[in-house]
Amino acid sequence: MALLTKIFSGQKVEKTPCWLMRQSGRYLPEYMELRSKASNFVDFCLTPHIATEATLLPFQRYDFDAAIIFSDILIIPHALGQDVSFITGKGPQLSRLSQPSDLQALTTKKLPDVVAPVFEAIAAVRSRLPHEKDLIGFAGSPWTVACYMLEGQTSKTFSNAKTFAFKYPEAFQELLQLLVQATSDYLIQQVDAGAQVIQLFDSWASSVPEAQFDSWVVHPTRQIVSSVKARHPGVPIIGFPRGVGPLYLEYVSGTGVDGVSLDSFLPLKWALENLPNNVVLQGALDPQILVVGGALMEQEVKRQLALVAGRPHIFNLGHGIVPETPPEHVETLLDLVKAGHEQ
Repeated sequence: MALLTKIFSGQKVEKTPCWLMRQSGRYLPEYMELRSKASNFVDFCLTPHIATEATLLPFQRYDFDAAIIFSDILIIPHALGQDVSFITGKGPQLSRLSQPSDLQALTTKKLPDVVAPVFEAIAAVRSRLPHEKDLIGFAGSPWTVACYMLEGQTSKTFSNAKTFAFKYPEAFQELLQLLVQATSDYLIQQVDAGAQVIQLFDSWASSVPEAQFDSWVVHPTRQIVSSVKARHPGVPIIGFPRGVGPLYLEYVSGTGVDGVSLDSFLPLKWALENLPNNVVLQGALDPQILVVGGALMEQEVKRQLALVAGRPHIFNLGHGIVPETPPEHVETLLDLVKAGHEQ
């Protein structure tokens, strides 16, 4: 049994598992070379042989304990019929949903065919990945995906998305339920194709008002977890409600996730003292510390490993690897995690 699945099963592991969000990304020169082979980012994600190579790229350099399939959380709105593109320097651009009537253009009819290349890539990666390495599938959580669909782009506040949700509550819930169903089916088929662990990214959960946190974040996530578990009861599911602070506790207790990814803002001591012991903790290292490296990174890695000693834990960042990260720092980080576990 591979390390991630072993730690979720409650077994003792021989070392601290480590993988990094965006471990295949722009910090790697070979990634940029591969990226140039696709006409656009959506095609990059939905061309199976390219997505397979992108997923496996980090393993040419590093001994990660898990691979995460190369894709994007906006594949779902693309598959539902919304125009999605990625503009250099601007990020994702979508044909914004601004009125309840705009939801009528969304349909699940073409979704199976559109996302089929993702499952093909998962199967290909699983066939080439060493058996001792886990393969992680993922999707965006309904609130975060809805943010992009309603905003039309990324934002610091997602004010358009929140305005829509407050002004048209029935239509907003209709959108969330559409995303719950589409995402549940998508993740179930990822596991069918060979993914052994699932992660749900709620990257913009921090923008949700406290009074709406249960209905906009917790409840839709619980529905997805329940649907996936009904089909694959043994698959571990990691949630990532980035930036929600103490609401991490409500998220963990209300969604039924098996593990939770910690952002860089949440005090690790708070998480250890407040989150249930049976929930696997993942993450917390600030990505900029990986950029700087050196004594600072060594000190912080040792501090975090000492704090979580005896607790089920997967070493990861509090967000994804940033493009300016020196590739050699990643190798050093893996060595530090391995050495820290052995001490």
